[in-house]
Amino acid sequence: MADHGDIRTGRRCVFVLHAHLVFVTKFRHPVFTRTHLERMEQIMRDVCADFDTELAEFNGETDHVHLLVNFPPKVALSKLVNSLKGVSSRRMRQEFPELVRHYWRANKLWSASYFAGSVGGAPLTVLRQYIEQQNRPG
Repeated sequence: MADHGDIRTGRRCVFVLHAHLVFVTKFRHPVFTRTHLERMEQIMRDVCADFDTELAEFNGETDHVHLLVNFPPKVALSKLVNSLKGVSSRRMRQEFPELVRHYWRANKLWSASYFAGSVGGAPLTVLRQYIEQQNRPG
């Protein structure tokens, strides 16, 4: 059988959808240690599993995290992001009380904004060329 990489199937579709997500801490405070990031990764994996989504990669620095998620078309990325940020913020505050000092004004771990970029597959120039070269009936 041929290797199809990350291609997944649904009831009526075949898909491979990846998104690169970046979440930044409120006021870009340097909040996270290695221990925080290790726990954050597990929390985010659990949330992704609840959405039938795979957390393919996770890493971060003191003031932001990067996620690479493989998600099905039925998942609205904005809902996944809302859950990832909300659940991680709540659980991190519960499990690491020392993080509360970073919430002094907003009572929030994350900035309200986030980055989401689609990734993977052929470059846009290759896709455009492929579509242009289709044999349209006369």
